Amino acid sequence: MQKRLSDILPYLQHVELHGSTDSFVTGIAADSRLVEFGSLFVAIKGTVSDGHLFIEKAIEQGAKAIVYQDIIQNQTYKDITFIRVNDSSFALAQCAAVFYDFPSEKLKLVGVTGTNGKTTIATLLHQLFLKSGFKSGLISTVKNFVNHTAYETKNTTPDVLTFNKLLAEMVEKGCEYCFAEVSSHGIVQQRVAGLTFAGGIFTNLTHDHLDYHGTYVEYLKAKKTFFDNLPKNAFALTNADDKNGKIMVQNTVAKISTYGLKNFADFKIKVLEKHFDGMLSELNRKELWSVLTGDFNAYNLAAVHAASVLLGISVDDSLQIISGLQSVRGRFEILNKNQKTVIVDYAHTPDAVKNVLQTIDDIRIPEQNIITVVGAGGERDKTKRPIMAQTAAELSNRLILTSDNPRSEQPETILAEMEAGLTNEQKRTTLKIQNREEAIKTALMLAQPGDIVLIAGKGHETYQEVNGVRTRFDDIEIAEKYM
Repeated sequence: MQKRLSDILPYLQHVELHGSTDSFVTGIAADSRLVEFGSLFVAIKGTVSDGHLFIEKAIEQGAKAIVYQDIIQNQTYKDITFIRVNDSSFALAQCAAVFYDFPSEKLKLVGVTGTNGKTTIATLLHQLFLKSGFKSGLISTVKNFVNHTAYETKNTTPDVLTFNKLLAEMVEKGCEYCFAEVSSHGIVQQRVAGLTFAGGIFTNLTHDHLDYHGTYVEYLKAKKTFFDNLPKNAFALTNADDKNGKIMVQNTVAKISTYGLKNFADFKIKVLEKHFDGMLSELNRKELWSVLTGDFNAYNLAAVHAASVLLGISVDDSLQIISGLQSVRGRFEILNKNQKTVIVDYAHTPDAVKNVLQTIDDIRIPEQNIITVVGAGGERDKTKRPIMAQTAAELSNRLILTSDNPRSEQPETILAEMEAGLTNEQKRTTLKIQNREEAIKTALMLAQPGDIVLIAGKGHETYQEVNGVRTRFDDIEIAEKYM
């Protein structure tokens, strides 16, 4: 694939140009290590490194054009085109869209954003549309899919080059729809800039990612920006029960619809029965059985149904297909053996931990104890650590604090910061076991017949990251080993 520079230039809002635009570029890169002969290199000022420092290396690697935003000294390389822009991150998004022939305009792209529920909603929508006979793509935390073909994923929302490349492949394979998780990092870092969305879904907004955004207000603004940029012919589906639901869509020009469990909503769900193996609910006065359970999943199901109807699936077909959809791996995944129940869940925010534990409490009988194993990831929002521990202690009969992905932080420091949220009485009954496998083993040894063990935080992840090294670790496999 190649594109003439003169075809890309009109989309870049450039402020300076040095060199010819008649040449062709054979690829785009924002990492100098990925530059090949004929590439266009975009110098991004990232959070870790500055691409402007690697312009010379990119040229040595074979770059034929350089897009940058900071003033640089040497622009006299022979046969190299230099294009200065106001925002190189936005320019990268535009370059990607042009290079891959605007793939987001050739299918219906729906973005799901919020703190919790993104993976479940996007994945269920992907499954629903496949079962409806439509070719469909998925971009998610767990895996990316082009129809039924799976690809590994590194980020919730991929970089804008990977995003466009995936969309282009979906278009090539005949996909009519794509459902994508849109993270707050992805929004701020322009990973979804230049993409045309047919719809946006807001799940909820709770305590998370303040290490990156600084304040809750900035976190909210990042999410809201996504809806601000939706086109007029798109839909904006928002949670009527979340206090930020109206704020998200107050400036959007897209068509607004709502879903909810408590307040008035266009798509209103009511939970009739909850069980560990599923839930009976009523959605706009029509009954729906699903293997997903709990109020938090009621919101997810309402959002999935609403989005599918807004995209043209009939109400009855949507409900019928939803009733047969399976839960996402590592999301309230239940294991039963030797009269013990283990629930593995990705819950890694205070609100998610609360939702899962409240669901378990709603379903269990009084004789069943809840033993919770939970940790907090390193190099992430530290302010949520004591709140997560406090929430888990209040809603569990026994709490075990352990490592999640400590990354470059000391695990004992993370555990101490979590423990700081506990009362003296709660500290006396809480165990701190740094080794996650030992923590899970201990929880299962403590559990009596009928008890419920919640293993929270990692969910679908199959690794543990310590000091930059990932080793095999799967909560589900470890639980099965000791059950």
